[in-house]
Amino acid sequence: MRKITQALLMGAYFFIALTAAALMWRGGAGWGAGMAVLPGLLGLLFAAHAMLAGAGARAAIEKDVESIREAHRLLADALETTQEALNALHERVEANAIQRSEELSGEVRMLEDLVQRMGEDLEARLSGISHGPVHTHEGRRTRQSAALLETVRDALTDGRVDLYLQPVVGLPQRRTVFYESFSRLRDDTGRVMMPAEYLSVAEPEGLVTAIDNLLLFRCVQIVRRLAKTDRKVGIFCNVSLASLGDEVFFPQFLEFLQDNRDLGGALIFELGQAAFEARGATEARNMAKLADLGFRFSLDKVQTLDLDFADLQRSDVKFLKIGADLLLEQLLDIEGSPALRELKDIHAADFANLTRRYGVEVIAEKVEAERQVVDILELDIAYGQGHLFGEPRAIKDQVLAETDPPADFMRATMQLKRRAG
Repeated sequence: MRKITQALLMGAYFFIALTAAALMWRGGAGWGAGMAVLPGLLGLLFAAHAMLAGAGARAAIEKDVESIREAHRLLADALETTQEALNALHERVEANAIQRSEELSGEVRMLEDLVQRMGEDLEARLSGISHGPVHTHEGRRTRQSAALLETVRDALTDGRVDLYLQPVVGLPQRRTVFYESFSRLRDDTGRVMMPAEYLSVAEPEGLVTAIDNLLLFRCVQIVRRLAKTDRKVGIFCNVSLASLGDEVFFPQFLEFLQDNRDLGGALIFELGQAAFEARGATEARNMAKLADLGFRFSLDKVQTLDLDFADLQRSDVKFLKIGADLLLEQLLDIEGSPALRELKDIHAADFANLTRRYGVEVIAEKVEAERQVVDILELDIAYGQGHLFGEPRAIKDQVLAETDPPADFMRATMQLKRRAG
């Protein structure tokens, strides 16, 4: 249609110019004047047409540009609205995730508290004194204790001891740098027995040292397995004060570690603060023997931050595990006052640097909420452990089988203990 319009316009311009030339000729101006008017008028008409067409094109372009600008504004508004919706959605998802994580952590803590109370209740029932008939209660208590003790002996002899590992992560990257090992016994029905349930009968019979021996053997195998995959990860291995002071078991314990002294940098022995402070000369001397082989120590179950750091340094304690609640309560709720009563010049932000002066790194354990992590980072704590970073998990049966000691290991250990008793 546009081409037809252009053709009609060109024809009209030619007709107008031809008419003007004819009028000039008939008016007496002569043939020459008429022929001169024809191209001049055609040029004038074409020039006017070009100017009008250019103005129309510019107007159309400006209109298109304005339309594009309006579309761009609409798109920008739509993008901004979408971004706000995405941000709101992200905040809702993050809030729901944090809330769910805290709920799960709370449920796990409730379960752990329940198990602990059940264990304490069982221990109280086994060791308490009844106000009723003596012969009835004592007989029942003795039978229950004997049955539980036999279950523990059978679990050790038959190898029904599982190894659980919980990650210890570096902060803020949250990369696993250590694992803490835990032992769990199973009865003949497969039910998992927590330490609070069986320690009350295992400790008096000296069976805790046997459990420590088995845990140590398996930790060594796990460390070597990790080394094969070029993973530089250390393992915290719990050891009891009884094992450190047992004159029968410790020589065997030490001999095994002498054969594996190349793992000194990867195996850290852990005991509670109360046990560490209650150690005697024999236990301290045996700890020194392990330190001479290159092995390090860690304290957990810390109840106060007022520690003898010089004593920790002398005893080769390199790690201090402090519960996140205790750590934040004693360091963040003091509003600028000194963190330690005995060291008046030490403030909250300086606590981690204080321990590092003595070669001790702080690990915040029992971390269960993201809000705790923010506060822990403000205190310059380098490591964290807790359900937020990973729960204790049993190692696979195939791996567990690879870490089993020789078939006669536990039987020989049990027989040795019976002869010593």
